[in-house]
Amino acid sequence: MYWQKRFNDEDPDAELLQKIQKIRETHKDYGYRRMHGELRKQGLIVNRKRIHRIFKKYGLQITSYTRKSRRFSTYKGVVGRIAPNRVNRRFRTCIPHQKITTDTSEFKYYEADDKGRISIRKLYLDPFMDMWNLEILSYGISKKPSANSIMAALNEAIEATNDCKYRRTFHSDRGWAYQMAVYRYELKKNRIFQSMSRKGNCYDNSPMENFFGIMKQEMYYGHVYNSFEELKDAIDKYICYYNEKRGKASLGYRSPIEYRNEMLSA
Repeated sequence: MYWQKRFNDEDPDAELLQKIQKIRETHKDYGYRRMHGELRKQGLIVNRKRIHRIFKKYGLQITSYTRKSRRFSTYKGVVGRIAPNRVNRRFRTCIPHQKITTDTSEFKYYEADDKGRISIRKLYLDPFMDMWNLEILSYGISKKPSANSIMAALNEAIEATNDCKYRRTFHSDRGWAYQMAVYRYELKKNRIFQSMSRKGNCYDNSPMENFFGIMKQEMYYGHVYNSFEELKDAIDKYICYYNEKRGKASLGYRSPIEYRNEMLSA
């Protein structure tokens, strides 16, 4: 009789599970920690261990994908001028638009010719990020490492950060594009300090490396893209989602734009 009564009991997690599934419609890659933060942001106080138990009970865990590939590097030696490492891993700042970082990352897609033969093609993403709220301010997308793509994104980032009352710093690695005279001239013309990571040290630009890792985990690994346009569209949509909706633990599980609006209106 005890077990018969238990079978007739309603599931105590049914209402919470429904809320979790509703959030998952927008945030398909949220694990239980981020889900816990989102629920708290919506005003629902619930134990994180309970969220973890529900994830295990209903098979809601996130599947991790990995893909072994050569890490893309834009370093070609000293082809211009090397700037000092002004940031020196001091990534945190309380001033919007003061510290900006950038890098380039490589993505692969597949393309079939008229005879049905499939070849691997590449796409390059050049984003500029505000270290204050981790927002992607601008980005360029091209089919090959392109100075034009980087310069267009740079000029857009400079325009977006013109409201900063303090002298800005733009950080990068030692890639060939950031050593270009035209790149350095554009920064100097706008009274912007240039900063560069040490050679071969990815930790000196960890905010951008972290962004690339999150992005590829959530929209790239485990997916197959069959054209440049398809991959570009997926990147455009992801960056919009990342800026506007994806909660960051370091921002109190608010998205970069939510954090910016809340801080600037306070």
